Amino acid sequence: MERCQLLRGETADRHWAKLTCGGAEEIAVTLPTRPGETPAHLFQRLYDWLASEPHWRVLRQDVFGVLGTDAASGRARAYRLDGSDWPVTWVEQGNGHGSPVAGIQVHGIRGVAMTPVQHRGRSVGMVYEDEWARHCVLGGLRPADARKNREEQAAEVLDTMERVLHQVDMSFTDVYRTWFYLDDILDWYDEFNAVRNGFFKTRGVFDRLVPASTGIGGSNAAGTAVVADLMAVQPKSPGFKLRPVPSPLQCPALEYGSSFSRAVEIVVPGQRRLLVSGTASIEPGGATAHVGDVRAQIKTTMEVVRAILTSCGLDWEDSVRAIAYFKHTEDMPAFDQYCRNQGLPALPVIVTKNDVCRDDLLFELEVDAIKVD
Repeated sequence: MERCQLLRGETADRHWAKLTCGGAEEIAVTLPTRPGETPAHLFQRLYDWLASEPHWRVLRQDVFGVLGTDAASGRARAYRLDGSDWPVTWVEQGNGHGSPVAGIQVHGIRGVAMTPVQHRGRSVGMVYEDEWARHCVLGGLRPADARKNREEQAAEVLDTMERVLHQVDMSFTDVYRTWFYLDDILDWYDEFNAVRNGFFKTRGVFDRLVPASTGIGGSNAAGTAVVADLMAVQPKSPGFKLRPVPSPLQCPALEYGSSFSRAVEIVVPGQRRLLVSGTASIEPGGATAHVGDVRAQIKTTMEVVRAILTSCGLDWEDSVRAIAYFKHTEDMPAFDQYCRNQGLPALPVIVTKNDVCRDDLLFELEVDAIKVD
């Protein structure tokens, strides 16, 4: 059996981490926007990299920031954002006051056979197999009709996730990671949770693995109330192990009505992978900690995330992808200052402006980390 390898790199314009394991090569690329950079130039940097590495296939592309009039003026195709080439999730912000594009993240793969997944004429995902499992990555899933009420749109997105999984002979109980970007999240997060809880109950999700998840504010160019991504897996070897990971410093989210695991760990021979859900400054009992103090909320959040990482034998230097969400743009420099003060390694992170699920939460962080033996 070939030994797993993980290579990392950082240049002036991107972070990347390349994992070779189980007969496949995966890459996570993070491209933060440079000061004053236009969206067109940012996208061109991505396409230049893809042209220099022609064998990579994009599994999913996530873009954070305001699209403005680009889609309406017909430039979405020029930016390769219309789903013709690969799944794209464009997340604007949650409170509608305008924010520049914060950056792009791409999950790519090569070395294995891949099958594109189509839905309503768009590319929404990819199915592939490695030595250990059969995988499905889906992105940019949204309801067909933005005129429905928000709860109906949430139910439709969950049904769409399930229908698309059925197309590739999977079910929702194979899902281990989800993202839900909710327009005006503060107006209806409780209602969204009620819809998700009901769906999970009828599909038997609570009896198996409850996915790690991020539920964050974010509008989209289609004007729908929600857009979603997911990752699903069907193990084909007893060497593939998947389990939920609790937070040593927080209660389970299920205790206050949010249906997600704090993190999910995947272990195969030679590799450990941890996907930490969107995490904020929440006390062990479920209440918001440090109301009104963004620096204290960042500190608490970072301590909570690190406790989850270290509980699985990982730490910040094992991070391969991260998103830092801020309620207020002016608070963003506090994250970099915290990282510098703590002597943390350079994180592959996009820092973006999005409402968090409670009005008094100012900061949220999600992290993926990998360690090879």
